[in-house]
Amino acid sequence: MRPERARIGGRAYPVRVLDTLVVGSGAAGLNAAVRLHELGRTDVAVATERFGAGASAESGSDKQTYYKLSLAGAVADSAADMARDLAAGGSMHGDIALAEAQGSPEAFFRLVALGVPFPHDRYGAYVGYKTDHDPRQRATSAGPLTSKLMFEALAAEVRRRGIRVFDRHKVVALVTTGTGRARRVAGALALDLAATGGRSRGFVLFAAANVVVATGGPGGMYGHSVYPESQAGSHGLLFEAGAVAHNLTESQFGLASTKFRWNVSGTYQQAVPRYISTDVRGGDEREFLNDYFPDMGALATAVFLKGYQWPFDPRKAFDGGSSLVDLAVHRETVVEGRRVFLDYRREAGGGGRLAPFAPGLLGREAYAYLERSGALMATPIARLARMNPPAIDLYKSHGIDLGREPLEIAVSAQHNNGGFRGSLWWESSLRGLFTVGEACGTHGVTRPGGSALNAGQVGSARAALFIARRRAGRPLSGRAFARAAAPVVAGKAAWAEAALGRPKGAGLAPEACVAEIRRRMSACAAVVRDPAEVRREAAKARALWLRARRETRAASPRDLPKAYEALDLALTHYVYLEAIAEYLARGGKSRGSYIVPDPGGRPPHPLLGERWAFTLAAGDDFTETRILEVRLDGRGRVERRWVPVRPVPAPDGWFETVWEDYRDGRIVVEEE
Repeated sequence: MRPERARIGGRAYPVRVLDTLVVGSGAAGLNAAVRLHELGRTDVAVATERFGAGASAESGSDKQTYYKLSLAGAVADSAADMARDLAAGGSMHGDIALAEAQGSPEAFFRLVALGVPFPHDRYGAYVGYKTDHDPRQRATSAGPLTSKLMFEALAAEVRRRGIRVFDRHKVVALVTTGTGRARRVAGALALDLAATGGRSRGFVLFAAANVVVATGGPGGMYGHSVYPESQAGSHGLLFEAGAVAHNLTESQFGLASTKFRWNVSGTYQQAVPRYISTDVRGGDEREFLNDYFPDMGALATAVFLKGYQWPFDPRKAFDGGSSLVDLAVHRETVVEGRRVFLDYRREAGGGGRLAPFAPGLLGREAYAYLERSGALMATPIARLARMNPPAIDLYKSHGIDLGREPLEIAVSAQHNNGGFRGSLWWESSLRGLFTVGEACGTHGVTRPGGSALNAGQVGSARAALFIARRRAGRPLSGRAFARAAAPVVAGKAAWAEAALGRPKGAGLAPEACVAEIRRRMSACAAVVRDPAEVRREAAKARALWLRARRETRAASPRDLPKAYEALDLALTHYVYLEAIAEYLARGGKSRGSYIVPDPGGRPPHPLLGERWAFTLAAGDDFTETRILEVRLDGRGRVERRWVPVRPVPAPDGWFETVWEDYRDGRIVVEEE
């Protein structure tokens, strides 16, 4: 890496020249940097807004899952089986599924070698359990903070190898060169957050032959979110660069606490807590789920099943299924404006209509689970303490004592199964630009719980291998890079000065912009998606993005990062709503983790009425056999394209021919 300077618009900006820039410091990004360094591409650096922030380091659940090929027990498994199960959720390309399945053991054991404490038995078998959408026991866990342990192990390896980290550097734009199919990435523009008060506003350029973006999902878009506060995403800069995205319609939602953002899955539900709602001030307490179930046994069993059927799934909303709980919570909070809590202090009561809860009322599966766990106690907190004491300690460490106070929850955004389209080597539609982790949307409609951690590790390893073998080009020379970067720098610098020049009370404050985005997305693009409402709100989203470009105000130089974040989210939510509107216009039905109201369908419960009636997507629907791709064109409009889902390949695996291809370098190759 060598430092240079570029003179643009009468100002000199620092330029860092290197082989590969990794943007983001989560587990996927750090793995990409480590793998590149290991493969001999040592001129690599990481740029990150805050090292140790983001979803990898600051999120989890009661038992955060890593999904991999089954490596223990007598149940047979294969990469082909796992690939078919990954792709079975719909809208996932089969070759990507096979690569994720085939790469899972190697990626998993590298984490083990780095010190992530995944459990094994005395024979060395890494045992597993079933997770959501998982037909086999492929899931494993290192506890509630699995992804944090992965981050810490990879961060230690980054430090050990001496890989340069540009901390407190927020990347705000990509630099590209060329047009059409020849367009490629040439670097990035970042804000040095420690230098925004200077004459150049802290702008720093990176001239790089390759850029790996690992900035996670668009966590800042929803009002109720399980994404950590530090996880806003940076999809807007990729849209601005013209990268193709796909499956943006497919987000995952589920119940989570709001005061401290955390999934209330697993034993948080299997302890069978009491569900209560109150008015906004905490009064008028009532056990609202009593209205939705015929008896306490059905109610309690549905709550128990939320433990490993955590994501909202419209298929499980009918006939008293576990996802009816999510819809009831959504109705209480979003429609009725009330607050919902889990109460572990005492058992659910029947309210006169239903019998009070007792473990013997549970269904056979739920009762057997508690019995085998030695958890047939008299209160939810006692059952939780028996099955998972760290789950209680986690909330205590954030000032919440589940034995003394109820836990406020809401149906929250947790993961985006879509993102930016990648090749079999995770290269985006722009040459030299790779997206890994949640930024790369490989998952389709539904996915087994924990598959995202595996996809991030496998995808970043494959991206690193491809860069090492096939992207050996040098960064643009000084003058050529300055010419490519000039319009990007000029535009972003002028926008920053205009934002700083607007007086207090004028323009659009970043906080107001983000608040509008979150209200809009939570109202029309969460678990309930009304086609007419989405069309109206998509137009308003575009208007907000255009206004943000013209009128955003930054109160001081240190507020510039917030201003850029608001602008990025404004563009992102516009593109997402356009994608959702296109899906609905093509007749898309309820699937994944949302419902589409349909007068021709049926409501999941009489209390919800005809307004909540919906129809499930069918396998032969237009939207079920194709994947929606979108990109932003040069005029700021969203282009749409539907492409067929690629099937899972069936390579013959003949050793002699594979060995020959491997020897002759025909494995890591360009795709047509």
